[in-house]
Amino acid sequence: MSTTPRPPHAVDAVATADVDRSDPAYRAWLKEAVRKVQADANRSADTHLLRFPLPEKWGIDLYLKDESTHPTGSLKHRLARSLFLYALCNGWIRPGKPVIEASSGSTAVSEAYFAKLIGVPFVAVMPRTTSPEKCRLIEFHGGQCHFVDDSRTMYEESAALAARTGGHYMDQFTYAERATDWRGNNNIAESIYQQLRLERYPEPAWIVATAGTGGTSATLARYVHYTQQDTRICVADPENSCFFDGWVRHDPGATADCGSRIEGIGRPRMEPSFVPGAVDRMMKVPDAASVAAVRALETAIGRKAGGSTGTGLWSALKIVAEMVAEERTGSVVTLICDPGDRYLDKYYSDEWLTGQGLDIAPYAATIERFLATGVWPE
Repeated sequence: MSTTPRPPHAVDAVATADVDRSDPAYRAWLKEAVRKVQADANRSADTHLLRFPLPEKWGIDLYLKDESTHPTGSLKHRLARSLFLYALCNGWIRPGKPVIEASSGSTAVSEAYFAKLIGVPFVAVMPRTTSPEKCRLIEFHGGQCHFVDDSRTMYEESAALAARTGGHYMDQFTYAERATDWRGNNNIAESIYQQLRLERYPEPAWIVATAGTGGTSATLARYVHYTQQDTRICVADPENSCFFDGWVRHDPGATADCGSRIEGIGRPRMEPSFVPGAVDRMMKVPDAASVAAVRALETAIGRKAGGSTGTGLWSALKIVAEMVAEERTGSVVTLICDPGDRYLDKYYSDEWLTGQGLDIAPYAATIERFLATGVWPE
């Protein structure tokens, strides 16, 4: 059999940066790391879809997808698993080298868990104001906390730290929307529709999400379009976040002057993973309304949740009110993003509210009056 000689300039090349990716030891490590991350998903049952009690005569069902029951206690467990698989399969995570992340808390908790699972160091770069409970959880899972005084410097410090240590900057704000398979593979959207199959309104009129990276809203919206659903996607945005203004003005360069008080959501810049063209509606939610809503949730179902849950619930209740006013029936879904025990010194502390200048009484009264009368005040 004849062969064509290779030209003199044609040579083979292998990765030579700091690990030979063709090395059998590295390939064995990679296979085992991917297996461990996938096994975590295989061990986990799906999260519950809870009902928020509404008057039966309205003909509307409101559900909360309870993401707080993941092994690391938040919606970010799904994201962290996807990010680790994405980075491992791209050859970005290497044995013994740290994973670095810019995170205000919950993503870092979940990424610390997966880093420990596969045996690599983890460092979270976060604002100094991050709740002590989240810091404790990161350290519990073997991670380290690296604090910055200005949340807007988290990105640059994370990249610089990865460069100094030879580690990998995970960069959730860039890769969240692409690491998750939005076509299916048991993503959060597919899970919601599966759990609604036997309900009286299996195709929700609205799904309400909140945005930190923007990855969840992108996954939900893309799945809805891909599966040809009529569901609309609403993103609720807290104070001190630029997503709402950037979406309204079609301005990818929109910024905010300070960090969000609602941990885990709201950003000072339009993050690369936020996909504004996929979203049908946005609402700007006052922080006091978010806190009032999360306290109303505890009254309604006996569960404490984080502030981001309140941001989404406030918007979901407002959408339900519009449906009542228009005499439309159907279902609405929002998320329980993480548990409230991480925020007992914040959203459940009247002293903290006073220190922040937040008065939740008018918003609490709005929710109470709406649930009693079906009327949302103008």
